[in-house]
Order: sequence, then structure tokens, then C-alpha cells
Amino acid sequence: MVRIRVLVVDDHRIFAESLAAALAAEPDVEVAAAGSGPAALRSLERAASEGRRFDVLLVDADLGSVVPGARLPVHDGAEPGPDGFVDGISLVTGVRSSQPAVRTVVLAEKDDPRRAALALQAGASGWVAKDCSLSRLLTVIRGVLRDETHLPPALLTGVLRELTAARKHRTESERLVESLTPREREVLRCMVAGLGRKAVAERLFLSPHTVRTHMQNVLGKLGVHSTLAAVALARRAGVGPVDLAGDVVERGGQLA
Repeated sequence: MVRIRVLVVDDHRIFAESLAAALAAEPDVEVAAAGSGPAALRSLERAASEGRRFDVLLVDADLGSVVPGARLPVHDGAEPGPDGFVDGISLVTGVRSSQPAVRTVVLAEKDDPRRAALALQAGASGWVAKDCSLSRLLTVIRGVLRDETHLPPALLTGVLRELTAARKHRTESERLVESLTPREREVLRCMVAGLGRKAVAERLFLSPHTVRTHMQNVLGKLGVHSTLAAVALARRAGVGPVDLAGDVVERGGQLA
């Protein structure tokens, strides 16, 4: 019998343990639980190193903040916490990047088309209510392993609307980024990487005054008023951070 390995990630211990116990009663399911994003990542890495990868991650949409030092991306439209981590959707992004074979399903307290759309954009294969039946959850788990995407029917229209709007915003963001000069794009990638003016100057062999001028030009051409807003727009346009090891990384493989 082929067993499905499931990892439940939820910082509500009673819920996580109850769900894990219910799933473990199924003859073809092997389950473990983690109470935070870093714990989940450690479990995934340990399992992979031992040759027993998890198949499905069940992630609480409202997963709490992680410990300092955990490097997980923040999804667009969210306000990052003190350690750069927002919620379960950000964990989905991290897992999708590090272990793309693992399917993720977001468990939510309530239906929210915008957050469900963000989850799908982050790489989730499903969005399920926390109070759904066990049989429904098992159907979703088995379905995502067949590369199916599962959403509550009531969310479909709202999610499609959100995804269409996101695509429109991305297209507009791409147009604005294309208006930048090559040097301004370099500066923008440094901004996405979180580098300050002095660090950008040292990296690009420019004076701080010149970098300041470039940054002002970037903000003006993108039509934003802060570095954070410029970074958010750059991410929507697919602009990646400059690699601190020396390479430039951009989504889509155009630059590396």
C-alpha cells in the first residue's frame, strides 16, 4: 500500500493534534505535526535528507510569526511581521521554492477570495475550511496529489476575479519597470534585496549621491513614494533581488 505522508502545520496545538490523529486513523496516511513555519521547514528538510519526503502540507492560513532568522518571503499585499514572516501563505511560498514536489493545502477559518487567490499564486494546490469534514479533506489531499486544484465552489468566482485583477496589476507593473534605464533596474534589484543607499553605492561603484538620484528616479518612474512600495511593485513585475554573491536573479530566467 502506498502511504501518503502529511505534515500538519498549525500553532493551535489542540487543533493540530486532533487533525493529525484523525488523519492517522486512515490506513494509507502517515501524519506528523509542526507548530510553526521554522519547525515545518526543519521537518521537511530532515525528511528529505532521510529519503522519506512529505507529500502534502496542510498549512494554517493564520500561522503565527516565526522565530528570528527564519528566511521566508512575504506575499504581496501583506504587512510583514518583525521577522519578515506573515502567515501560512508565506510558508507556502517558501516550501514551493525549496521543495516544489510537496503539495500544499491551506486550512482557513473563513472563506476569503483575496487570500485564497494569494495562496494559489504562492503555489498552494487547495484552500479548505478548517471545519470541513474529514472525508472532504481526504478527497482534497488525494486530489492535489493528482495535480488537481481544490477550492470551495462559493469561492471560485471571487478567486477568478482576484486573479484577473492581479494579472492586470502585474502587466501594468511590468510596463512601469520597462521604463527604467538599465542602471535604474540594477538599483531597483538592489532595493528588492534590501540594500541601503551606501551598500548599493559600494556594490555598483557609484557615489551615494548618484545612487540617491537613481533611487529618486526609480520612485518617480514607478509612480510610488517609498522604497517599500517600489519593492512591492517590482515583485509584481517579476523583478528578483540582486544576488549578494554577485549574480542578478530575475524571475523568468532573463537574467542570472
